[in-house]
Amino acid sequence: MAIDKETIRQQLRRVKGPDLTSNIVDLGLVSEIFANDGKVFFSLTVPGDRAEELEPLRVAAEKAAMSVEGVEKAVVALTAEAKGSGSASANTPAQPVRPAPTRDQASAVPPPMANRAQAATPAPEKAEVPGIGAIIAVASGKGGVGKSTTSVNLALGLAANGQRVGILDADIYGPSMPRLLHISGRPQPVSGRIIRPMEAYDLKVMSMGFLVDEETPMIWRGPMVISAITQMLREVEWGELDVLVVDMPPGTGDAQLTMAQNVPLAGAVIVSTPQDLALIDARKGLAMFRKVDVPILGIVENMSYFLCPDCGGRHDIFGHGGAKREAERIGVPFLGEIPLDIRIRETSDGGTPVVVADAGGSHAAIYRDIASTVWQRVEDERGMMSGPSIVFE
Repeated sequence: MAIDKETIRQQLRRVKGPDLTSNIVDLGLVSEIFANDGKVFFSLTVPGDRAEELEPLRVAAEKAAMSVEGVEKAVVALTAEAKGSGSASANTPAQPVRPAPTRDQASAVPPPMANRAQAATPAPEKAEVPGIGAIIAVASGKGGVGKSTTSVNLALGLAANGQRVGILDADIYGPSMPRLLHISGRPQPVSGRIIRPMEAYDLKVMSMGFLVDEETPMIWRGPMVISAITQMLREVEWGELDVLVVDMPPGTGDAQLTMAQNVPLAGAVIVSTPQDLALIDARKGLAMFRKVDVPILGIVENMSYFLCPDCGGRHDIFGHGGAKREAERIGVPFLGEIPLDIRIRETSDGGTPVVVADAGGSHAAIYRDIASTVWQRVEDERGMMSGPSIVFE
């Protein structure tokens, strides 16, 4: 059944705009609406500094779209106009606001001494994982940007390019690998606490999803999450791997920071969608990895554009090029653009990701190219770390 876009607009006119003025359609906040296979995609343009408080507006628009007959799912994103390059906030990371110190606090520890004490704190020891040549983190500042789909297709791209690959699903609260790779069952013990990873499509795979039922909520605090991730990394018989891809939890919380500080990561790949608000969160992930001296291998722009299956036209639903501009601004590689395409979604939901389901297709080629660039970056970082050889004759 075809979805009537005008009916969707009429429903959206029932949603009041910011500050309860007019409605979001007549205020010009709604982007072009795209509908395909029971799904509707559009974005709302809002002031960037009010994004958090206007989240209920996005939810209301989503519910309004879902009320239209034939709509099975609505994907609504908040987006904002990019600020000019001369804006200080566009180039300066936000700093936490601290209260001014009292006279006693100021005299207790002079700032130079405090800075020296902080600098003198030794970095945690990063023990190698036997048999694994390189560990790559795939991260995002927020959920919902396609990080897990990117992780699994990146891993399959690396395998297709000839590497021996494993993937660790470190997203404890929302493990995706059992469904993405169509794997069921439980890992088998090898000896003591060591277990054997699951396997699919020439990948070795470990996920909390193999250890608990899909509908069981993981009501764990930070230390338990960190312990579980550590065990899945270090108490699994990975064997000999060229690379282990880690699908990191979204965000920049305690689990992500501990992982970055304690695991010898060869580098991190940041996944973002094009709109400015998603890039704000991506910057947080970039800053976290840089703070703990993890190389940034590059940025991937997911859902970069939409190719209409009917007319063949290209549409930038969530904007376009934001991740590339951000990569250029901060001086890290831009790894590539992945389109918003029903085929990628269908193959992921079906447990046969597009790199294996359509190995000769254009989407698989994009992921393989990204994998090649990532691997070259890993090799380059290794070369920089090894330094020059000094030969005595």
